[in-house]
Amino acid sequence: MTDTNDVLITADDVWAGYIPGVSILNGCTLEVKRGELVGIIGPNGAGKSTFLKALFGLVPVTGGSFNLDGDDITNLRADQLVRRGIGFVPQTNNVFPSLTIAENLEMGAFQAPKTYKQRLEVVGDLFPVLIDRKDQRAGSLSGGERQMVAMARALMMDPKVLLLDEPSAGLSPARQDETFVRTRAINQTGVTVIMVEQNARRCLQICDRGYVLDQGTAAYSATGRELLKDPKVIELYLGTLGA
Repeated sequence: MTDTNDVLITADDVWAGYIPGVSILNGCTLEVKRGELVGIIGPNGAGKSTFLKALFGLVPVTGGSFNLDGDDITNLRADQLVRRGIGFVPQTNNVFPSLTIAENLEMGAFQAPKTYKQRLEVVGDLFPVLIDRKDQRAGSLSGGERQMVAMARALMMDPKVLLLDEPSAGLSPARQDETFVRTRAINQTGVTVIMVEQNARRCLQICDRGYVLDQGTAAYSATGRELLKDPKVIELYLGTLGA
């Protein structure tokens, strides 16, 4: 039985969708322990990104609840969730292209400007290349570099948990691998990470535990290594989710 003191986030029978009366999440239940890196995989349309957006207040939850550290955070606004310790990195449109890297990071600390210098040092240790190029406009960066800026900006508020929506999407194989290594490095600093990924095999290789979403509900859950070896998961999901 899980020690409730170790559980950071709980999704309890969550129903959510973009259109009234049409649910994408259909009674989704899962939990994330403090300090874990949890991967969420599944076929297209399974509700993976919807789960993160519902947790971050961007998609209405019509049933069930989300809890953070025992507090109900269901349908709170995104800015309120940031103050409570949740950072979110969307898959697309995740930087301010007309602003410099430094200005993007400043926006990340908008709600706590007095912590900017301290957090910049911490984030700079994780992303030294961004500090070296801090005056470059984000719009001139490659996809992988923009992903770095987006992750760094989300870390500027010192979140308890970081939500990553398809962080490797659209990147070259080399950049994809960098992203997975960087995600693990962030997790090793003590930040809990929930990562939605299409690159299921690579995701399961680095995560502590994984959930397989199917038709808006958590169909399977185990350690990443166990899911990689599970015949049913291999047959139904890994064969179609990319090596």
